[in-house]
Amino acid sequence: MIPGMERLNYQHLLYVWMTAREGTIARAATKLLLAPSTLSGQIHRFEETLGERLFARRGRRLELTEAGRVAYRYADEIFSLGQEFQETLRGQRAGRPVRVVVGLLDVLPKPMVQRILDPVFSGREEIRVVCREDRSLDGFLSELAVYGVDMILADAPAAPGLPVRLFNHLLGESGTSFFATAAVARRLRRGFPRSLEGQPLLLPGRNSALYRALDQWLAARGIRVRVVGEIDDSALLKLFGEAGRGVFAGPSVDEHEIRRRYRVEVVGRVENVRQRFYAISVERRIRHPAVLAITERARRDIFG
Repeated sequence: MIPGMERLNYQHLLYVWMTAREGTIARAATKLLLAPSTLSGQIHRFEETLGERLFARRGRRLELTEAGRVAYRYADEIFSLGQEFQETLRGQRAGRPVRVVVGLLDVLPKPMVQRILDPVFSGREEIRVVCREDRSLDGFLSELAVYGVDMILADAPAAPGLPVRLFNHLLGESGTSFFATAAVARRLRRGFPRSLEGQPLLLPGRNSALYRALDQWLAARGIRVRVVGEIDDSALLKLFGEAGRGVFAGPSVDEHEIRRRYRVEVVGRVENVRQRFYAISVERRIRHPAVLAITERARRDIFG
């Protein structure tokens, strides 16, 4: 056993997983060939070991607590992987889809993410894509270290000195465009960027590279804007822009998609506010076929 790591009772975890799926102790006990009292006692013992309640009773049904939902998510992964492991040993994996788990920072423009990931959907090989989202790179570090995530898409490289050795694969870069509703864009286009003075501006969250770049660019030119929102989720930010709540910025390489999806127009472009996009992995040389397809196609077709 790894020093400092307590042994997890996977049998008890199975009981929790099955009970959550079935909704009641009685139905889960039938599936597990156990007496309901035995199953209930084993789950209670597991809760005592963890020091957390995993279920709360709602009438005749059991509902997962917050800790229970975390346990269920991990259990689902564990038992799915266990099934794949058994099938691999029996030679039954032929023809089953390759699985790629991608961690996404929520500040990334969603049209850009779609374009980057699209090759794995349209390729000849059958691939199952699992997308997970978090506000920061730190949220994915532990999963990346144990291959729970195959790669992370980010707007900045992973910093050196992290406890996990990571490799930054630059997919490409783009200048920045400012967008607004058609009427506002027509009014602000003349005299851009000075026309932004005093205008309502929607900014990405402060943990994004674009926030820092825009803040520095505006300060260097002495342009004082009226920040009306700092929004982590890039899709939500653009929806507010579409509703006329403020001007917002996005990658110039994605102009067509942003205009089409959100019915906005370009106010102006700034080439020296650069946005960079990275695939971060624990491999210096990418070997995963899906990750390789993503990086190669992004460099050639999006940023080429």
